[in-house]
Amino acid sequence: MELTLSTQQLKLIIREAAEMGAIQALTKVGKLKPYLKKSEAFRKYGRANIENWAEKGILTIRKDGDHSAVWRIDRLEVAAIAKSIELLRYL
Repeated sequence: MELTLSTQQLKLIIREAAEMGAIQALTKVGKLKPYLKKSEAFRKYGRANIENWAEKGILTIRKDGDHSAVWRIDRLEVAAIAKSIELLRYL
């Protein structure tokens, strides 16, 4: 199977990969927190998206305790999911 990409599609892939690399680097040096709170993730990616990805098992939700414990969502994981879905729309 051969896949042919246009110049525009290739630029989009490279741009998204560079953004992911920047997020990873900033997280490793401590400029960004490695986890997002639930409210931050809802605001950035949309409540329906986060809940849908979690329900389907695509996104891992971590909790620090039981019942009303705070959700922790891995920043790099949720960004990778969002960017991959966005790329699939254009390719």
